[in-house]
Amino acid sequence: MLKRTFAAMTLACAGLALSGCTTTTNAAKPSAAAVKTEIEQGAYTTLERLYKEVPGSRELVHKANGVLVFPNVVAAGLVVGGEYGKGVLRTGGQTVDYYSVASLSVGFQAGAQSKAVVLLFMSREALDKFRSGKGWTAGVDGSVALIKVGANGEIDTSTANNPVQAFVLTNAGLMANLNLEGTKISKLNL
Repeated sequence: MLKRTFAAMTLACAGLALSGCTTTTNAAKPSAAAVKTEIEQGAYTTLERLYKEVPGSRELVHKANGVLVFPNVVAAGLVVGGEYGKGVLRTGGQTVDYYSVASLSVGFQAGAQSKAVVLLFMSREALDKFRSGKGWTAGVDGSVALIKVGANGEIDTSTANNPVQAFVLTNAGLMANLNLEGTKISKLNL
């Protein structure tokens, strides 16, 4: 019970901190169509950047049964942190659903950052399990392997064989040594 209360308070604080970053006041809530368009455009840009920066990524994405792209996941925190973003799931090159990603962390941290996350469901079973649930948590409902890039700048194919693979891009490029465990993904009603 204490853990839930702490988590709720932490999320509320993170939400307040993130809401303080906006420059608009009393703005109308964007329409579902506008939100979808923004997510779609961001996903397209993210995938194009991935293809440009990581040789072999286009081929791996095309082999996937489903591709979930979160073009802008914002993380902020001061001791207690959280992150949130919206994304799109595509199968066969077509959009099928929209999702949100959120996580919470406690520990030494200060600041904010933005990143893009691309999850590849390499097996039909992994994709079906993801889509059939009401929510999905990395490390609980399925393990996620962060794709490693070798010294030659190409994907290390010896590590790219898990049912769910992930790329994480920051402004500096592909991110390594990141743990996605505990990241909660939920379907959006758009």
